[in-house]
Amino acid sequence: MAKLTHFEDGRPKMVDVSGKPATHRVARAEAFVRLPEEAARALAEGGVGKGDPLVVAQLAGIQAAKKTSDLIPLCHPLPLSQVSVELAFDPDAGQVRIVAEAKTKAETGVEMEALTAASVAALTVYDMLKAAAKGIEIGPVRLLYKSGGKSGTWERNA
Repeated sequence: MAKLTHFEDGRPKMVDVSGKPATHRVARAEAFVRLPEEAARALAEGGVGKGDPLVVAQLAGIQAAKKTSDLIPLCHPLPLSQVSVELAFDPDAGQVRIVAEAKTKAETGVEMEALTAASVAALTVYDMLKAAAKGIEIGPVRLLYKSGGKSGTWERNA
């Protein structure tokens, strides 16, 4: 069983990464937003008067990645070198797929930044379209890929 690094003697702790080398790290995460017919129609027609939901969600996701350590108590603040958030609306499936990627050169990984970006982008799509329909669903939100550090590269299999 893997040792949980954020606990010591049953108490939460921030992991000491001062002895680790800074390496180039990349993480990619995805989130899905499933839209009822009314919300999908509103998105196809340009939103509900608040602006383009996908553009606003893209900006929200990027901003969220930069604020991850403010939101997740034991996350280290990281010098992000790049964050991208891409949203794709599939009207036939009635869903939006969000893919967020974060990069850094640091002592710890950027998985939480990528996951936070994807999650907040999904929440923003919800917020922008909730006036059209209340039955919007978010999920799954999941890590797709990470590289760098001692544990190396990991990639989700289909």
